[in-house]
Amino acid sequence: MINYNPKDWFNFIFHVHKADTIRKLWPLMLSVAVFSGLVAYLELYYFRVYINDTVKNISMMHSLLGFVISMLLVFRTNTSYDRWWEGRRLLGQLTNVSRNLAIKLKALRLDKKELEFFNYAIPKYAFALKEHLREKQYFGKNSLLIEVDGGKHIPNQVAASINSRIIQLNLDGKLTGEQLLMLTPEITAFTDICGGCERIKNTPIPFSYSAFIKKFIFIYVITLPFGWVFSLGFFVVPIVPFILYVLASLELIAEEIESPFGLDANDLPADEICANIEKHVGEILS
Repeated sequence: MINYNPKDWFNFIFHVHKADTIRKLWPLMLSVAVFSGLVAYLELYYFRVYINDTVKNISMMHSLLGFVISMLLVFRTNTSYDRWWEGRRLLGQLTNVSRNLAIKLKALRLDKKELEFFNYAIPKYAFALKEHLREKQYFGKNSLLIEVDGGKHIPNQVAASINSRIIQLNLDGKLTGEQLLMLTPEITAFTDICGGCERIKNTPIPFSYSAFIKKFIFIYVITLPFGWVFSLGFFVVPIVPFILYVLASLELIAEEIESPFGLDANDLPADEICANIEKHVGEILS
């Protein structure tokens, strides 16, 4: 995730950062500019088509379709941002659950060996979940979590390991039944958070909807020179690629943030969140 100063207008306007969509779109923008120049030349100098009702109708069509495409893109970006924000809420909930569990365990005055286990296991659930959402596997740094099987769902295995350890403490008489019930909400919350994150990751925007928007943008932009050439002349060469940049950038941004757990520039700071969980849990249980 990019950290920035929202008040620094100069940097926003004149600096092209690695997440800027112009890096991805410039080949297509250049092709559209060449196409627009060719259409302008042919219509103005070769075919010598004059302004008539057909050209006016094309311009009217662009005005109507411009409103439609703007509504589609607003819905698209809002939907993607909702997914991004829900992912951030789930990671925030993971932070709170980890802290609360550590605070409760610390208050129970368990022996040093047990606290060392939870000091390792609680933050490692966060790391395991992060790697799981990135389609990688996390096996931990040592053998404390010997129950974890690398061929299985790692976050579930870590959560099961924590749960088994707490139940064993209850069976050994180190935790009362009331204390066990006190710890249960945090244990179940781990799996709830994992399920919510997996729902976001495994349910992308429907393919037909995404494909339709891309085709709509392309057809809309590629027909702009035919309707605007008589009013703008060769100014269609810079203007049409700029319109493509605006419309296609919204779609690219929506694509990037709709899956917020990856490594793209605008994805959630999952690495930083997991590191903070490890730090804060260690401070509580130390």
